[in-house]
Amino acid sequence: MTKFIFITGGVVSSLGKGLGSASLGALLQARGYTVRLCKLDPYLNVDPGTMSPFQHGEVFVTDDGAETDLDLGHYERFTGRPAQKSDNITTGRIYTNVLQRERKGDYLGATIQVIPHITDEIKAFVMEKDGSADFVLCEIGGTVGDIESLPFLEAIRQLGNELREERALFIHVTLLPYIPTAGELKTKPTQHSVKELMSAGIRPQILLCRADRPIEEGERKKISLFCNIPFERVIPALDASNIYDVPLAYHAEGLDDQVIACFGLKSKEPDLTVWRDIMHRIKFPESEVNIAVIGKYTSLSDSYKSLNEALVHGGIANNVKVNIKFIESTMFEQENPADYLHNIHGILVPGGFGERGTEGKILSARFARERMVPYFGICFGMQMAVIEAARSLLGLEKASTTEFGPCKDDVVGLMTEWVKGNAKEERQADGDMGGTMRLGAYAATLKKGSKAAESYGTTEISERHRHRYEVNINYKDRLEEKGLIFSGMSPDGKLPEIVEYADHPWFIGVQFHPELKSKPFDPHPLFVSFVEAAIKQSRLV
Repeated sequence: MTKFIFITGGVVSSLGKGLGSASLGALLQARGYTVRLCKLDPYLNVDPGTMSPFQHGEVFVTDDGAETDLDLGHYERFTGRPAQKSDNITTGRIYTNVLQRERKGDYLGATIQVIPHITDEIKAFVMEKDGSADFVLCEIGGTVGDIESLPFLEAIRQLGNELREERALFIHVTLLPYIPTAGELKTKPTQHSVKELMSAGIRPQILLCRADRPIEEGERKKISLFCNIPFERVIPALDASNIYDVPLAYHAEGLDDQVIACFGLKSKEPDLTVWRDIMHRIKFPESEVNIAVIGKYTSLSDSYKSLNEALVHGGIANNVKVNIKFIESTMFEQENPADYLHNIHGILVPGGFGERGTEGKILSARFARERMVPYFGICFGMQMAVIEAARSLLGLEKASTTEFGPCKDDVVGLMTEWVKGNAKEERQADGDMGGTMRLGAYAATLKKGSKAAESYGTTEISERHRHRYEVNINYKDRLEEKGLIFSGMSPDGKLPEIVEYADHPWFIGVQFHPELKSKPFDPHPLFVSFVEAAIKQSRLV
């Protein structure tokens, strides 16, 4: 029977619950178990699709078209199991579901309350995964003590009673801050956090104690004593040099051993060969390359979480260290890009929304095209590269995108309909913003002999999309005459998916988000090829 592990967090946010959950999932997989991970998010948005990257980091998109929390990216990267729409739910979605049922009369006139209706909806979301894997790891977003988290804590408390200890386990991630003036780590915040959790009726069986330095045995004993948790289940979770070292570090501290012991299971030792090989490549690269990411949200690294990791994966595959230099695209609108791109071996322009910083991205594409520097344009980055080509090569000085308003040469325009599967999807320009983009996995056909087809090793691919605007196919023939090849198209030949310059060492723009499918043990082929091109460029600089 499926066993459920609930992961909560205390003291402060951003302790790494998602990374810890993903790492534990990887460890259980290494022992031969099947795992599934999901997340309960306490915010009221129906999903993170309309939230600014500055607010919540990147939006991770699943194959089935869900806009989800970035932690689902960690889940995929560490376990290889594709996330689904049903693996992430928010307070907003929970309440929407309940209120829709109430409007239909499904509750037969009952007074709708947090208990039992909201908590029952949460429990149903968790329990629909029963039987889907040996272990279901369920992360609860936010911090214990937050008012928004109370319904979720109550729901998992009830599940703990219903499933019993044979099938339910609670892990609490907490913090031991170091106070320089005292010269020691402090256990009191952890004690209070556990007390807060217990006041909600939940007693954690395992503590993951985050710290920036080793936790002495005496401090672990104090936590064990005051929190009523066996000493061996007070697990140090120290800062790691790299996120892919976390599974190895947690195993060394006994996390997976204690999880297995809590459930009374007998298990073989995990095979961690893959993770050791990954870390060896990260620690001992043969060389290094410098990649400039020209973006709009560079002040928050989580805005490009999957992108950052995909570049690292490309480095792992090529056995090099990738140094990422974030540059705010607005800087290029004021100064010469060359001043910022000295000793850069590759330029990547990622996705984004809105007009701010777009001219800087267009200048980045021009710099890469003219200087023969490897260029990788993703989603918006592809669109800006096409606009740059229209302006510079076709002489259309006013070429732009209708995303910013009406324009004479709408090289990029709003999509109003497209095909998904066997059905036609339609959108209105003035419709809702949330969940209305071209979302999820779509097929594409690549041109034989193109750099894209060479990178993939095939001409038939499927990639995840998240965009509302598309390159206007009416400019295709004129642009191809100037050397910008449309090397990837939708199966019906109507939507451009990939463009590239045939006479450039490596210049590829894609309408989709390849970073979402990259993993350290299975790097995305475009990132592998891009980093390889950057290596060749580094030898020329």
